Amino acid sequence: MKTDFMKVALKEAFSGMRAGDGGPFGAVIVKNGKIVSRAHNCVLKTNDPTMHAEVGVIRKATKKLKRFDLSDCVLFTTCEPCPMCFSAIQWAKIKTIYYGCTREDAAKIGFSDKEIYDDIKIAPNSKNLTMIPLCNDEIKEPFNEWMKKKNKKMY
Repeated sequence: MKTDFMKVALKEAFSGMRAGDGGPFGAVIVKNGKIVSRAHNCVLKTNDPTMHAEVGVIRKATKKLKRFDLSDCVLFTTCEPCPMCFSAIQWAKIKTIYYGCTREDAAKIGFSDKEIYDDIKIAPNSKNLTMIPLCNDEIKEPFNEWMKKKNKKMY
C-alpha cells in the first residue's frame, strides 16, 4: 500500500516535469489510507520559488480538510524535503514522511540544498518527526529523465 502512494507521487513528478511546470518532484498526502491531495513542483509554471511539490500538496490538503493541522496525515514525496518544505511539513504537524530520492540524489542533478542545510544545521530526523526512505530504481526515474531533458530550466 505504501508503495502505491509513492507511485502516485511518482506520476505527479513525471506529469509536472514533462509539462514544464518545474523540477522532477511529486508528493501525496494520505489520511486513513486514502489520498487527500496530490501535487507536483510548479516553480516554473507559477514563477513562485515556494511552489515545491510538498508545499503544493500541503496547501491542497489544508484547503480540502479545512484545517491547518495535518497531524493525522502521512506525506509521500519523491525526494527528501528541502529545508523550506521540511519547515512547512512541521508547521502542518505531519509526523511521518516517506521519501524516495535523497538530498544527495537531488544535488547530483542540480538541486543542491547543502548550503541551506549547513546554514541552519537541520538533522534529517528529529524527536518530532520520523522519516523513512523508500528508494528504489523506479523512484529515481524522473531524476534520470531530468538529467537528459534538453529544454530544462534550472532555478
